[in-house]
Order: sequence, then structure tokens, then C-alpha cells
Amino acid sequence: MAPIKKNSKVNKKGKSASLFTIAVPASVEEIVGKTGMRGEATQVRCKVLEGRDQNKILRRNVKGPVKIGDLLMLRETEIEARKISSKGGRG
Repeated sequence: MAPIKKNSKVNKKGKSASLFTIAVPASVEEIVGKTGMRGEATQVRCKVLEGRDQNKILRRNVKGPVKIGDLLMLRETEIEARKISSKGGRG
């Protein structure tokens, strides 16, 4: 039997499967504002650069430092973050 790679796991049939999902690059186009209970996340608008949803602009929440022009690696491109409301409520 061949040695198993470090970043793979073996399924029931003995074939190795990758632990990581395919990520799609997206470029940060605009910083919308801070969000979260303590302002720990930043809402940005980003443009998908590759894949099925190429050139689609999404609204995403990003944790950590971010600036315009940064590249984000998105695991999925179907779900979009809610808009930041200025009222301060949930509805």
C-alpha cells in the first residue's frame, strides 16, 4: 500500500481525499463599515476573480485587518452578508 500524504485522509474504499476545499479569489473593492457586537469585523464589497461567479460583486464580513485591493480566498460565493443597518436593531 502506498504511503498516505499528510494533508489527505483515506475514505472507506482506500482512496485518499483532500482535506481542503477549493477556494476562489476575490478582490476587495470597497470597505462598507465595521460590524459585529464589538466592531471586530469589517464589511466589504468584493469582486470574484475566478470560477462560476466570476465578476460578481459580493458583500462579505471579514475578520482582521483589510484594505482596498486585498485578495480574499472565498470557500463559497453564493451566500452574501446582510447590509449594515444604522438603526442598531436586528430587524
